[in-house]
Amino acid sequence: MSQSMLLLAADAILVLHALFVAFVVIGQVLVFVGRASHWSWIRNPWFRILHLAAIAVVVVQSWAGASGPLTRWELALRTRAGAGVYAGDFIAHWLHKALYYEFPPEVFLVCYTLFGMLVAASWWFIPPRGFSGGHGQR
Repeated sequence: MSQSMLLLAADAILVLHALFVAFVVIGQVLVFVGRASHWSWIRNPWFRILHLAAIAVVVVQSWAGASGPLTRWELALRTRAGAGVYAGDFIAHWLHKALYYEFPPEVFLVCYTLFGMLVAASWWFIPPRGFSGGHGQR
């Protein structure tokens, strides 16, 4: 595979990673906004199960001290292409800056865990259709 193809694949994985993060974060915001706005789709069990599973994977990886597969694949492709961490184009550079902050791993562990707890709590207060919750049916 050529260097340009490897870098293109790495950039595609970076975009996929950004979309994954957006799904987790914006998905939770939409659950709360949807509850207040009486949107029925936010109670779709498939959406909610996928959303909960997505943050659960992040939390488990964080507690295990492992980086995610998207990060590993992207960096492996960039290394294989002989590129620096981010010698790519503007979009790749800024997506990388938005996704990868320079903090101790413990900061991310706490943030991911708290956000995961928020997502899990929303199942209690805003349960998906077919799931009973504590206060979700008001």
